[in-house]
This record gives sequence, structure tokens and C-alpha cells, in this order.
Amino acid sequence: MNNARPVTIIMVEDDEGHARLIEKNIRRAGVANEIVPFTNGTDAVAYLMGPDGSGLVNKGRQLLVLLDLNLPDMTGIDILEKVKNNEHTKRSPVVVLTTTDDQREIQRCYDLGANVYITKPVDYDGFANAIKQLGLFFSVMQIPETE
Repeated sequence: MNNARPVTIIMVEDDEGHARLIEKNIRRAGVANEIVPFTNGTDAVAYLMGPDGSGLVNKGRQLLVLLDLNLPDMTGIDILEKVKNNEHTKRSPVVVLTTTDDQREIQRCYDLGANVYITKPVDYDGFANAIKQLGLFFSVMQIPETE
């Protein structure tokens, strides 16, 4: 990602194996950006929204959220809604990366403001390749600063 300011990738993924695979293949695609991992929604929302819940903590930063929908404590849909309904984080791209390929779920995510919805391939090679392609996509996309 060759923007003026470094883009921070917020990865919300509770499966440690998937998280390692995601990071490894994003790196393989040449993306060296900071990746801040979270294994549950509570911690991710606290980081994104800050201690007062305003989202102001991220003012002036460029964030990209990589979001699993199936989390132990809340749904990724809840996190997506919080990010997209907050004036300071609403322009941050959210990439939903999940095992769910239910059409209603996909539509709901896009209706709430998801920028990309990717179904995780079940086999290792397919998953690794999909993430590498995603990393290549990350390397060319433009991301606005949070307000």
C-alpha cells in the first residue's frame, strides 16, 4: 500500500491457524503494513472505537479492517455496523473474510457498508492463494484517512 501515511490492517480472526495463514500470505504478496490482530470482537471494537466509544482515537489514521463474521463473543456483523455507523471510521474499508457463503449474509454485509466479501476456501492451498490475491489487491488500493 503505497499511500503517504501507512495503512494499519486490523485483523479480527479468532482461528489462530487462519490468522497465521492470512498474515503469511499478505506478507508473501509484498504487503509490509502493520497488522494488528484481534481474536475477539470486544477487543477489536475497543481498539477501533477508543475508550470513550467515539472512534476519535483513530482520527487521521488509515485503517483497513479484515473481518471474520464468526467470533466467540459477538458477530462480525455487529463490528461492521459499529465501524460503518461511526463518523470517524465509516470510510475505513472493511473486507469480510469468512466461511459463510449464505446469500442473505453476503447481502446484509454489503447493505451495512462492507467493501469486499470473500468466502474462505476450505482447502489450504485455495485459502493461501485467495489471501495472496487479497494482499496484491491491498498493495494497490487507496484508503482515505479517518476523520
